[in-house]
Amino acid sequence: MHMALACAQAAADAGETPVGCVIVDETSGEVVAEGRNGPIGAHDPTAHAEIVALRAAAAKLGNYRLTGLTLYVTLEPCAMCAGAISHARIGRVVWGADDPKGGAVAHGPRFFDQPTCHWRPQTTGGVLATEGAELLRTFFRARRKGTAA
Repeated sequence: MHMALACAQAAADAGETPVGCVIVDETSGEVVAEGRNGPIGAHDPTAHAEIVALRAAAAKLGNYRLTGLTLYVTLEPCAMCAGAISHARIGRVVWGADDPKGGAVAHGPRFFDQPTCHWRPQTTGGVLATEGAELLRTFFRARRKGTAA
């Protein structure tokens, strides 16, 4: 999760919402891919940290199925990202800060609990949540004041 927080800080430094993601093969300990939010710079509304990392992991492994891997993300995934995680067959999702407004795992639609969800990863929330939430608060506080984060 510390690596995901570093990715989130890199997103903030680039003027993007500070969310970071790392995909790990827990068996080997290898970091397979990482991502950070980038919709503004990429001109791509789907360039959430999880989607960026999923694309990189699939390309690296030559397979869109990422079964058995663990995805660490600093903020609870939204519905779009939860859907992509399910389609990729990620084995486990670990997130930091809860997102009562936009989250879709523990909040909102609770995507993985839906009967139409074809793949349900193991989930763990609240890992380094304070650090992830503080990055978000600091970033948006600075934006409201018109200063850099």
